[in-house]
Amino acid sequence: MEFIFLGFSNHPNLQILFFLVFLVIYTVTLLGNTLILTLTRADPTFHTPMYFFLSNLSFLDICYMSATVPVMLVNFFRHRKTISYAGCIAQLFFLITCAGTECVLLAVMAYDRYVAICKPLSYPSIMSKRLCVQLAGFSWLCGLVNSLVHTLLTSAIVICKSDQLSHFFCDVPLLLKLSCSETSVNEAVLHLASALIGLSPCLFTVVSYGHIISAILKIHSVKGRFKAFSTCTSHLIVVVIFYGTSNFNYNRPSSGYSLDIDTLVSSLYCIVTPMLNPVIYSLRNKEVMGALKKMGRKYFAAVARPRGREGARQ
Repeated sequence: MEFIFLGFSNHPNLQILFFLVFLVIYTVTLLGNTLILTLTRADPTFHTPMYFFLSNLSFLDICYMSATVPVMLVNFFRHRKTISYAGCIAQLFFLITCAGTECVLLAVMAYDRYVAICKPLSYPSIMSKRLCVQLAGFSWLCGLVNSLVHTLLTSAIVICKSDQLSHFFCDVPLLLKLSCSETSVNEAVLHLASALIGLSPCLFTVVSYGHIISAILKIHSVKGRFKAFSTCTSHLIVVVIFYGTSNFNYNRPSSGYSLDIDTLVSSLYCIVTPMLNPVIYSLRNKEVMGALKKMGRKYFAAVARPRGREGARQ
């Protein structure tokens, strides 16, 4: 059995353009997040809790994109944009794992910023290396358990209504619509997971930033306020984009939108957001920009040195 993706199928004359656009986005995402991973591992300056969590986010974004984009890129050259049943279930597992993990991880990063600003003197003792590893592990565990439950429940339903998915990737609500089985348990678990993995971390993040803003407003100097808030702006922008696009993607009315609009919104949520994360953290952070420039100079100097020696020998 295989499924047919309808996403991006309305414009057969633009398939090459779509391929090039998403290939560029995928390449930028891989390069940007790989650079951040390399930077946080190689430079001792970034061996801090904030950058430890950022490296997890970068790895997460690479996995997120790699679960959907390669299949989509191949399908741009096919008349029938298909995926096997096994491939669909596998894609479902990795997507839900990444989405759930990111929800919890963003809340963990909000807690890190809360401790850094509201309890600066206790920050080194509270955000120990052990706690950071435990919090990151907890984020991944939540994503994996949530995904495993959804994947097992979805793989148990019988698909018989159609083999067409109005999307460019496999998703639980879409598969439930094609089922002839009883899906009340699946839907109940879906709502429960949305509350536990989606809403709870979001509310925790909002409360954390409420305390952060309150603490910043108590700082007397404008310069001090700006410096304190600047350590949070990158994370805050990422949170707003992630929850904004995910909320619009899953909580808007199911009717009244064309296939093109559905595809565009899902692209923003699943593809564009992971690309923006490293860009936001790089452009908004002078330390990251400085370290990237330093790494670039070292690389080009290392490349130019052997060439200079070869020229001298000649």
